[in-house]
Amino acid sequence: MEVNWMEMLFQFVGGLGIFLFSIKYMGDALQKAAGDRLRAILDRFTTNPFMGVLVGIIVTVLIQSSSGTTVITVGLVSAGFMTLRQAIGVIMGANIGTTITAFIIGLDVGAYALPIMAVGAFMIFFIKKNKIQNIGEVMFGFGGLFLGLELMSSGMKPLSSLDAFSDFTVIMSDHPVLGVVAGTVFTLVVQSSSATVGILQGLYAENLISLQAALPVLFGDNIGTTITAVLAALGASVAARRAAATHVLFNVIGAIIFMLLLYPFTMYVEWISNLLNLEQKMQIAFAHGTFNVVNTIIQFPLIGVWAFLVTKLIPGKDVTIEYKPKHLDPNFINQSPAVAIGQAKEEIIRMGDFAVQGMQETYEYLKTSNKRHAETAYQIEDAINNLDRKITDYLVEISAVNISPIESARHVMLMDTVRDIERIGDHFENIIELIDFREVNRVKLTEDAMEDLSEMFTLTIETLQKAIQSLNMNDTALARTVAEQEDLIDKMERKFRKNHIVRLNGGQCSAQAGMVFVDIVSNLERIGDHSVNIAEAILGKRV
Repeated sequence: MEVNWMEMLFQFVGGLGIFLFSIKYMGDALQKAAGDRLRAILDRFTTNPFMGVLVGIIVTVLIQSSSGTTVITVGLVSAGFMTLRQAIGVIMGANIGTTITAFIIGLDVGAYALPIMAVGAFMIFFIKKNKIQNIGEVMFGFGGLFLGLELMSSGMKPLSSLDAFSDFTVIMSDHPVLGVVAGTVFTLVVQSSSATVGILQGLYAENLISLQAALPVLFGDNIGTTITAVLAALGASVAARRAAATHVLFNVIGAIIFMLLLYPFTMYVEWISNLLNLEQKMQIAFAHGTFNVVNTIIQFPLIGVWAFLVTKLIPGKDVTIEYKPKHLDPNFINQSPAVAIGQAKEEIIRMGDFAVQGMQETYEYLKTSNKRHAETAYQIEDAINNLDRKITDYLVEISAVNISPIESARHVMLMDTVRDIERIGDHFENIIELIDFREVNRVKLTEDAMEDLSEMFTLTIETLQKAIQSLNMNDTALARTVAEQEDLIDKMERKFRKNHIVRLNGGQCSAQAGMVFVDIVSNLERIGDHSVNIAEAILGKRV
């Protein structure tokens, strides 16, 4: 039989494209349906490695991507939301959760792919409720997943007539390491283990590959899927790189263990398949599930060892931005509200220090255009927002108990201060976006404009630092200095706006450069306003 290479290639590549699009579309829809709570789930319930495994399974099932779960986990470790030991548990759970996709594929409902997509499309386009549209997107993606698999399977069928392909599969049976390499490389390219496992299920279902040759490819798929986490960790914190290294280590060691046990594992899969009368696609799904569950059971007691090992392999100070509050003990609220208010103040000081750090990173980004400073500043702003919510909730709980008039005044002042610091975070985020605009559109600021911004940034950061110090030490003299410096910031803003108009009229800068300059100056002036609000609270009522 003559093989139509072009038709075969188009069907396979087109089917792969539809599969990848559909699984991402379905995962995004499931994530939307679950709400924006995935990070909260990971943060709240990963109290120990065992809970981490369970949460990793659940989140991966929700978003249909172990890579996605691992990337979120790497981000949380980098942000200080999660320890390395907790992250290892989540990564193990993610590997188990991703096997659900293989079981779904094993159901083989390809004949109903088009009507499922039609129902999904109808729900998306003709029903206006968001929840129904989300379900429609899940159904459309679910149907597309099977349509893509059908096309890939049709594209691969002619391979059965090729002696060269038959010979290659025989060689892979004789040399299982080749299968591991093939699975790893293909998953590295496609960046979806679900896709490569789906292709493997299709090959095995069409009798194009034996079970003994398919299993090493399956092990390789698990190694290849680690590339996404590795890419996410490049340029990230030391903790994030360690989490990604653990993901690689976990899957490589798992593949080695099962390669050593390849013959008994193959016999086991054949035995269970005969016992449960499993279809060929379901046999691969069962093997995939068994591999990840058993690998997790074997390596779970070694979490501490892997954490120690990657810490040695990737040395360096673990610098993270700790999102979680350190001082908000709920026990103090009823026992001693005055102490609770003091605890809230300590957390607000910490929040203020974050604001200063965020301003410094923003200033460095302005001067150097180094994206790492922007990323750090964004993380800090996220931490400020998280602390804003936690501290506000804590203060609201305090307000529900009986407190003295003096403590009540302290309480009101702290509520206002939290709001001011949160707004400072918003303003330096605005400045980062303006610098991003400058970089993307290649907007050139003149040397005079950069000198003006440098002068105003330096004064604003210094003013904010003194405002936080005055709050920390109840220093009214320092608070007065803040008020004086804020007057200077206001005068600076007016002066620099006039300087800008002179440059603009003289043709020294473009309209876009002028817009960026004026908006940055305006945001710095507002940061000065919020700084003086903090200081005036000290002047009005000592804490």
